[in-house]
Amino acid sequence: MILLTTESLRGYGLNRIFELAKKAGYDGIDLAVNYSEYDTFNTEYIKGLIDRYGIPVHAVSAPKRASAKKIKEIVTMAKDLSAKVVILQPPKILEFKLAGWLRSEVPKLREKEFISIALENAPANTFLGFIPAHAMSNMQELKKFKHISLDTSRIGEKRQDLIRTYASFKQYLVHVHLSNLHGGYMYAPPQEGILPLESFLTKLKQDKFPGAISIKVYPKYLHAGEDNKVVEELQKIKKYCDKYYTSVA
Repeated sequence: MILLTTESLRGYGLNRIFELAKKAGYDGIDLAVNYSEYDTFNTEYIKGLIDRYGIPVHAVSAPKRASAKKIKEIVTMAKDLSAKVVILQPPKILEFKLAGWLRSEVPKLREKEFISIALENAPANTFLGFIPAHAMSNMQELKKFKHISLDTSRIGEKRQDLIRTYASFKQYLVHVHLSNLHGGYMYAPPQEGILPLESFLTKLKQDKFPGAISIKVYPKYLHAGEDNKVVEELQKIKKYCDKYYTSVA
């Protein structure tokens, strides 16, 4: 399943994003909750869009620094939307209480709500120049969390080996945010850049990856604001994913 995250068209309203994703042939939506954009957490409105455009919300991505209370609300919303996975960002290094809650309470929440709750690999930011800015950011912590969402641009940003990282994570991997590094910039279209995404996508298919691949690129690469170009660029990306993932035997 190839999804479009609403982050890729940030600046558009949800109705337009659903419309553009439908025109470009995407299988579903990865809904990025943003508390300054009220439509992104209006469950009834989103249900109406799902019905109108006939494409599901497969994943719901929580914003950075979401509190335990907000995470529980997002899980409830995801359940109401029949989404399969909730994606969380790692807490800041000094957010000890939130990190402790994620470690101890999320496994219980998964079991209670019967939904996947995944932690995404952290960006490369540092604190005081050398300390990782995020807790729960190393491979062992991610594996302990059990459900992992992999952001390929962050792997490239840290100069990690994508295929080797995938091999380490694959039994825990439930979601992928797909993009490339191009000219030193993150979140470029998958077909433009230095990461070995063709091999990665083919390997995912051969390994019968059970989750969804969500396209997460910066709006400027999609020519946001020029709708015909947006659809063309989204179709190029979808065709690329179909070639190296969907259509692989």
